[in-house]
Amino acid sequence: MRNMKTDYLNWIVLVGILLLVLEILFFNGGLIVTFILSIGCIYLGKKWRPRFLGKLLYWIGWLWLIITVLNMMSFRYFLCVALLYLVVQFFQSQKQPKQIKPIILEQKSEADSGIVFKKQKIFENKFFASQKTPEHVYEWNDVNIQVGIGNTVIDLSDTVLPKGEAIISIRSLVGNVQILVPYEVEVHINHSVIAGTVAILQEQEQRTVNETIVYETVDYEQAGQKVKLITSLISGKLEVKQV
Repeated sequence: MRNMKTDYLNWIVLVGILLLVLEILFFNGGLIVTFILSIGCIYLGKKWRPRFLGKLLYWIGWLWLIITVLNMMSFRYFLCVALLYLVVQFFQSQKQPKQIKPIILEQKSEADSGIVFKKQKIFENKFFASQKTPEHVYEWNDVNIQVGIGNTVIDLSDTVLPKGEAIISIRSLVGNVQILVPYEVEVHINHSVIAGTVAILQEQEQRTVNETIVYETVDYEQAGQKVKLITSLISGKLEVKQV
């Protein structure tokens, strides 16, 4: 599988290089001259930068270079390939969510135990993946993850929450977050989103644009078991539901 991915990557790079050569030879012969002039402006501008002329040349060189790159066929090709890859990975993550099955470690004896030990994580940071808690009983540990593209589902009814406050912190680019909370557990929600929808407990689903929303159940402060949920999304839906 890795060899196949490497072969695809090699072909993508080769096609991009071929497009660049064809563009220079047949479509845009002045591309090399433009690159040399823009890089020369940047170099001279950096050398003379304390003066006004140096600053002007420096920024003109960078602007000229960026415009040249954006107008290249090979750049547009690589951009389309990257966008297509993101779309394919997103749909694959929707179809095949990855289930995390943490291993419950046996408690060490006092003789073997140290001051600090590593605890088993429920989730990992993933750029392309949908993750969910396992369907069997699992050991709870606070969640603090970053997600690129994908959905996250956390079912708190299959675990035993500790006394006091349990923390769930999720930062995601694109994807949905669903938290299933037992009825007897109080919840505090701090949600920030650029564009998406929110459905919290019995509240009707609502659209949100560039907002920060804070909810808290009535008995949160006095509750023996409670969950603090902190989420940040660029685009996606937050659903918090009692089960």
